[in-house]
Amino acid sequence: MSRAALLVLADGRFPAGGHAHSGGAEAAVKAGRISGAASLEDFCRGRLNTAGLVSAALAAAAALGVDPALLDSAADARTPSPALRVAARRLGRQLMRAARATWPSAELDALARAFPKGAHQPVVLGLAARAAGLGPEDAAYCSGYESVSGPATATVRLLSLDPFDATGVLARLAPELDVVARAAADAARHVADGGVDALPSASAPLLEISAQAHAAWAVRLFAS
Repeated sequence: MSRAALLVLADGRFPAGGHAHSGGAEAAVKAGRISGAASLEDFCRGRLNTAGLVSAALAAAAALGVDPALLDSAADARTPSPALRVAARRLGRQLMRAARATWPSAELDALARAFPKGAHQPVVLGLAARAAGLGPEDAAYCSGYESVSGPATATVRLLSLDPFDATGVLARLAPELDVVARAAADAARHVADGGVDALPSASAPLLEISAQAHAAWAVRLFAS
């Protein structure tokens, strides 16, 4: 295993399409729920421990070799918002293109054939990590980090927030990311015995509701 592959996969410059998505930050900024570094930190903390935990566990399970079609159904069940399901599959399709070009894999090829319109992004991420020789903790860390780095980066554009302040938010959340990644990987290891019901199903209703409203905006900077 090359741990350096994790740096490639988690790099914001990896062409996986994440730059076009704010992780709910655009709607939160417009609603006044994010107005600066402190409220961004609160938003990211909530996202990390709900949607971020769920995504990290799905990614970890895929990295362990759990049936990706089963995980995709589990992701659907944990994503009530149709807008977020569309966004997750769009991101999954883009990540699949990048992953197959970077780490050619029969498993990635099979998933691409089974889901020509895209599987859920965390499932593709976990399988990409597996193709890169990474383990479930690595996949969980990458997914968890994406759940907070996306909103932080978007808020720099949306509010002209000082990038140093946004990076400080991510640094302060690092210990919580450790906890979430470990919990996600632990849950993924229980899928073999307990099925996908062993995976977390933490919910963030406001993110789901805001995503539906955001999808109907006539003008927006980000796709989600």
